[in-house]
Formats: sequence, structure tokens, C-alpha cells
Amino acid sequence: MKRDLLSIQDLSAGELHDIIDSAIRLKALRRAGTDHALPRRHTLGMIFEKASTRTRTSFEVGMFELGGHALFMNPNDMQLGRGEEVRDTACVLSRYLSLIMIRSYLHETAVELAGHAEIPVINGLSDREHPCQILADIMTMKEEFGKTEGLRVAYVGDSNNVANSLLLAAPLAGYEMAVASPEGFQPDEDIIAQAEGAGAKFEITASPRTAVSGADIIYTDTWVSMGSEDEHDARLRAFSGFTVDEALVQHAQDGAKVLHCLPAHRGEEISAAVMDGPSSLIWNQAENRLHAQKALMMMLLE
Repeated sequence: MKRDLLSIQDLSAGELHDIIDSAIRLKALRRAGTDHALPRRHTLGMIFEKASTRTRTSFEVGMFELGGHALFMNPNDMQLGRGEEVRDTACVLSRYLSLIMIRSYLHETAVELAGHAEIPVINGLSDREHPCQILADIMTMKEEFGKTEGLRVAYVGDSNNVANSLLLAAPLAGYEMAVASPEGFQPDEDIIAQAEGAGAKFEITASPRTAVSGADIIYTDTWVSMGSEDEHDARLRAFSGFTVDEALVQHAQDGAKVLHCLPAHRGEEISAAVMDGPSSLIWNQAENRLHAQKALMMMLLE
């Protein structure tokens, strides 16, 4: 039976930990120069409604290193851009490919694609969730702390798709969450209800200092996501005081680390001193997209 990854909660806690352990093993093999191609050659179709640096590069390189081939697919170059229904595209691509990854504006697009595809579909990003990013984040936490259970993760900024997936992953990985966002930018009620129903331990606050108090990990993301550029000035005003800078980091645990899923805007959601400083795990985190997604693809291809 085919599996999809549309939400981080499509995984069980055991499957999540298996992917992370596999990703750490794959990272070691790569650094040792040991070939780890799969016995069968596979093909990955990558549909990009939204542009990306890390998603495209990590999936394309990842499939190559697994011995397969990845195809970049711009909807404007496909019949999708000329009005073909998503379900028809799904049926056709299922006859050609082993996997599909879609980076879409609307979560419903990924859900519809998966509903009609006969092969696994991966949500590379949607307006609701970013599960692939969170796999890399959890891998980075485990590398640094040796575990994820019992950690306190403070997310400071816009409660976007990354914050949603972090919340929903909390009960799977065993960490507790604190989310600090201004009024009007806090998690949607349906995400809060879903997280509560799954047993997540979290708090929502409008105070960055409250959120980072006792935190092992401080996480932030851009305040102006792709598609929200016309709101730039209004968002900068709304998020005044939410910058992850050296003063805020001092309110966290000694040895606390900082994550950012990139792209970053130094001087807005994060200071250059923190981003490039000793508390930053941002570059490890970005690299781990490659390893975590390879492990995910291997699981879905089993």
C-alpha cells in the first residue's frame, strides 16, 4: 500500500525516529564516501509552484545519491499551467515516476494530488505545513543533544507552516513547545486543536522572553513569507520586538541553540550576530534537509 507524507502527523513516533536514525546513518555514509545507492533506479518528479533553493537542491541531489533521477517540473511548463486538472496530472505521472514531491501554495493541492496518484506524494511545502523541514530540524536537535525527548523548543515569530509542523511533531518527538507570536499571527485554532488532540505539550504567548525562558532550542523564520511581500512594512511593525538577537538568547538555557529554516533576513527576524555566532546550528540544519529527505524517500519506496 502506497504511503504519502502530507503532514508530519502522517508518521508514527516510531517511523519518525526510524527516519531520523536512518538520516544520521546516511549522513555518515556520505561523509565517508561510501556509496549508498538503492538497488533499483527510481525517478522523482518535483513540482514547484513556489520557488526554492534548499528544497530543490536537497531533493535533486538526494535522489541522485540514491541512484535515481529527479525531474524539475515547473507548472508553467506543464499542462497544469494550461488548465489540466490535478487529478489527471496525478494519474499520468503515476505511470512515469516512482515518487512525486510538490511545493504548492495551497495544502489542498497536495492533498488532491496524493488522492489521485498511485505513487507516494511528498509535501515539500504548503501553506499549512512543511513536514520535510521539520524532519531536518528534529535530526539536528538529536545530533546536538543526543535526544529530542524532554527538550524545550521556543518558536519566535510568525506562526506559519513551519510553526504548525513543529507543533504537530512535538508529541511524536517528545519535546515541548512554546510559540511567541503577536496577536493576529498566532497559530490557527484548528492547528491548536489538532496538536492538543495528539497530546502535544505547548504554550502560546505574545512574549518572546516568556517563550525562550528555559529553552534548549530557539527557532525563528522570516516574517514575510513568499506571497506576502506586499505586507512587508506592516509585518515589520507588527513583529517589532520579536527579533532573535543576543539579548533574547540570554534568556534561554545556557548552551541553547538557534535554528532558522532559511531564507533569513538578517536584522529582521534574526540578528547577524546570532545567525553567524556560536549558538547557531542553522547551516547543519540546512544540510540535514538532504539526509532527512533521503531517509524519507527510502521509507516511502520500501
